[in-house]
Amino acid sequence: EIVDGNAKMTLGMIWTIILRFAIQDISVEETSAKEGLLLWCQRKTAPYKNVNVQNFHISWKDGLAFNALIHRHRPELIEYDKLRKVNPLLCRGTPGTPESPAHRASPLPQDDPVTNLNNAFEVAEKYLDIPKMLDAEDIVNTARPDEKAIMTYVSSFYHAFSGAQKAETAANRICKVLAVNQENEQLMEDYERLASDQLAWIQRTIPWLESRDPQKTIPAMQQKLEDFREYRRVHKPPKVQEKCQLEINFNTLQTKLRLSGRPAFMPSEGRMVSDIGAGWQRLEQAEKGHEEWLLTELRRLERLDHLAEKFRQKASIHEGWTEGKEVALRDRDSGTASLAQVRALLRKHEAFESDLAAHQDRVEQIAAIAQELNELDYYDSPSVNARCQKICDQWDLLGSLTHSRRQALEKLEKQLETIDELHLEYAKRAAPFNNWMESAMEDLQDMFIVHTIEEIQVGPRPWGPLLLRAPSEHPKNALWGRPRGVAPFPRPIPVPPVAPQPPSRVPMPFCPFPPAQVQQLVPKRDQALQEEQTRQNSNEHLRRQFGSQANRVGPWIQTKME
Repeated sequence: EIVDGNAKMTLGMIWTIILRFAIQDISVEETSAKEGLLLWCQRKTAPYKNVNVQNFHISWKDGLAFNALIHRHRPELIEYDKLRKVNPLLCRGTPGTPESPAHRASPLPQDDPVTNLNNAFEVAEKYLDIPKMLDAEDIVNTARPDEKAIMTYVSSFYHAFSGAQKAETAANRICKVLAVNQENEQLMEDYERLASDQLAWIQRTIPWLESRDPQKTIPAMQQKLEDFREYRRVHKPPKVQEKCQLEINFNTLQTKLRLSGRPAFMPSEGRMVSDIGAGWQRLEQAEKGHEEWLLTELRRLERLDHLAEKFRQKASIHEGWTEGKEVALRDRDSGTASLAQVRALLRKHEAFESDLAAHQDRVEQIAAIAQELNELDYYDSPSVNARCQKICDQWDLLGSLTHSRRQALEKLEKQLETIDELHLEYAKRAAPFNNWMESAMEDLQDMFIVHTIEEIQVGPRPWGPLLLRAPSEHPKNALWGRPRGVAPFPRPIPVPPVAPQPPSRVPMPFCPFPPAQVQQLVPKRDQALQEEQTRQNSNEHLRRQFGSQANRVGPWIQTKME
């Protein structure tokens, strides 16, 4: 047919070859050949205005679709936005340089499709190595451009751009593989570095957690506890995050290596994930032991502080109670006391002894607390022991002084009871004399009324016989003697000089030897009786004179009356 010059058959054969080797292999989203090429053109030109590819003839007549395909893949070759707005410069660059286009569009009317078509054909031939298969005037002047010709020309664009895309895709894949390898290498380095940091930090931290440096005071121990809490709150969390990130990186790295078909990553010796896990396990155990030790020490110090405060309180209370007790027990305030006062002192002393016995438990508690403080290794044990020893010595001294004072008071009580018995004996002997003296005083001080001399002469004078008795018979002599069997006291019986003493059980009787008052009243009484006797004698004389004269005048008056 070719030799015979059959153009129709020759063109059909050429089309078959083009369709077989240029169009038939095109496949886009399960569509092939013509439909696939049309779908590819629609997808590529969809974002462009005034371009609507629906076929391979009319849709390409204005030349915008060709320019859109070129601009979509090589935007630097065509300034598409200026095709219909102004007289654009369609191309940039200097002639002869392959890096940039040399063609520039000349100012043409907006609706000149020939210019658009020629611009696209020239750019495609020059920069995309696509031969110019079509003529712009033929396309514009034909009502329906040849579909097969346009399809063949458009397939050249598809193969040119898809080949470049495949090459780009292959390059991207290679870059991606290289990037993955680099990332894997970086993950390996990061793992080694983080693992080294983690293990070094664990090795530094465990000795600090295993140290047991007990403190002497609660504030110092609380500071250590606060340091431990700060370690957990500030220093440990970043390391925990690093550990988690380390495990994530390790698992990610192993997954990437497995997916890429590479052998698994094996860290250096001593930096395996299991080694890091074992280190963290030792760290956790050290943390637990350190926290338990801190809490135990803090409780021990709190107990020590509580015991020390309890010791100080009890010691202060005891010292306050014993203040002045030693001076009071040494004081001999009973030297001038009466029997009632001595007995009151004895009762008071018995109450003190009861109180002293009650405080025995407190002293024992103080000693027990001091011993417990020593057993718990209290830091201020020397001062506690010194104070406890002082309290115990003072307690022993108080006990001995209490015993001595009780003996002294009991001895004094016996002496004062003997004195009281002497007072009683003295009172028994002095009672008759006191009664007589009281009667004599009453008689001497009593007023008398007499009318005759006989009444004065026969009146009672009880003091007369007393004054006339011999000294050996005087009633006071019964009071001079001391009861038999009573020895004299080695010291005079004290009498309180200022403060009035309460009366003794036996009141001390009045004991004149004889009193001067009685001696003074007797002469006065005698003188008053003498004066009264004189006055009565004078009155008697006057009565007799009156009687004699009345005897003489009475008869005379009688006679006169008659």
